[in-house]
Amino acid sequence: MDKDAAKKEFKKYEEMRMQMYDFFDRYIPKKSDGTYDFENGGQIDAKEAFDMFFKLDYQARKIRGIAINCLGIKPE
Repeated sequence: MDKDAAKKEFKKYEEMRMQMYDFFDRYIPKKSDGTYDFENGGQIDAKEAFDMFFKLDYQARKIRGIAINCLGIKPE
């Protein structure tokens, strides 16, 4: 994979990650220190949360493969 294609995959991951945080921001209030307040948060759509997590996880695994190939790491 060339450098530009790899950059595109990393950018896609970052965009998906930000979408996940935007989702949390919509449903979960934050404490005064900026961390999420899960104890006092509202209900979230479990299917939507899982779908976003699954896509993010898939992209992370894809990037892992790219990094391993670029670094020439052999499976143990």
